[in-house]
Amino acid sequence: MTVVILEGVRTPFGKFRGKLADVSAKQLGSVAVKELLRRVPEAKNADGVILAQVIQAGEGQNPARKVAVEAGVDLSVPAITLNNVCLAGLASVSDATRRIVLQEGQLYIVGGYDSMTNAPHTANLRKSVPLGKAEFTDTLINDGLWCSLSNESMGVLTDKKNKELGITRKEQDEYACLSQQRAYKALQEGRLQEEITPVYAHEEWLKEDEGIRPNTTIEGLAKLRPVFTEDGTITAGNASQMSDGASIGIVASETQAEKLGYTPLARIIGWADIAGPDTSLHLKPAQAIEKVLEKTELTVHDIDLFEINEAFASVVIASCKKLKIPYEKVNVNGGAIAIGHPLGGTGFRLLLTLVHELKRRGGGKGIATLCGGGGQGSAILVEVPKRW
Repeated sequence: MTVVILEGVRTPFGKFRGKLADVSAKQLGSVAVKELLRRVPEAKNADGVILAQVIQAGEGQNPARKVAVEAGVDLSVPAITLNNVCLAGLASVSDATRRIVLQEGQLYIVGGYDSMTNAPHTANLRKSVPLGKAEFTDTLINDGLWCSLSNESMGVLTDKKNKELGITRKEQDEYACLSQQRAYKALQEGRLQEEITPVYAHEEWLKEDEGIRPNTTIEGLAKLRPVFTEDGTITAGNASQMSDGASIGIVASETQAEKLGYTPLARIIGWADIAGPDTSLHLKPAQAIEKVLEKTELTVHDIDLFEINEAFASVVIASCKKLKIPYEKVNVNGGAIAIGHPLGGTGFRLLLTLVHELKRRGGGKGIATLCGGGGQGSAILVEVPKRW
């Protein structure tokens, strides 16, 4: 059973508390699904909707169902909301692929979304507060940016691992500058716009990613103070940007794509999930890449392009060092340091960027991969044939 990525689209990724601040997570998801249905109307009667949302506090029952129905998906289509932190958007694709291989269905809406700006503060007042002030929890930190196993922020955890692996501040700043430069060039050349449907907010249309900084320099990055620890090397400039956004697509059997008369974006060749042996992030993409290559009997040299999520610059640096992947093959249109990382909205964005770039280059194989909170990783290997 051959499974394909039939179509995909994303919103621009807005800066934290930026132009999309008044647009809810569910609204962002619905904007992308609605555009997807415009392109592929048959998806209104998909076999299922599988969408990722990491920060779900206060979002109501099964937010993916709400997103789908408000966008125009038929009420008879079941929906499920996934959450294994940053991996969830990619996990929606592998989950849909399994369902198709098992012949449970032929076409699924996948992807994810989050509004980090709109993550609420919560308090447990069920037992009341007899005296004193109530304590509130920031769900953005608690549910999105805090390792529940090691009980520390992902930034502190990553700063520690940077020291252990000997990854320097200079290396991180150099990589971060490269990401910004690549993203700005891709924006100027219209490569990112191929993925994007605009969002209306504050009486204007946001048509491009808000976090790209064209004037970024290594010298400027070097002036930024560490964010997490006094002697740390992670700054606001060499880590992913907190963002608001959605990326949504369709996964289908190739037979169904042909039946409906659509040319797919790519074939899904394999996928892999890994965890451990610790809760750090750095080498999880490398481990996931190794596993998917082993499953498909391929090598790093067989892969033309990689999208490795830039949760932190050091994650990409560490994974590339381990597998000896040249930067020329990695995140060639920039990554989350420049574009942004709206948690559930990132996984499918990586695949979407990857398949569009492979298509521009005349086809080839690529891997999209992420690390995730709790010390996990996922990877999906795709191929864009030179001709369909």
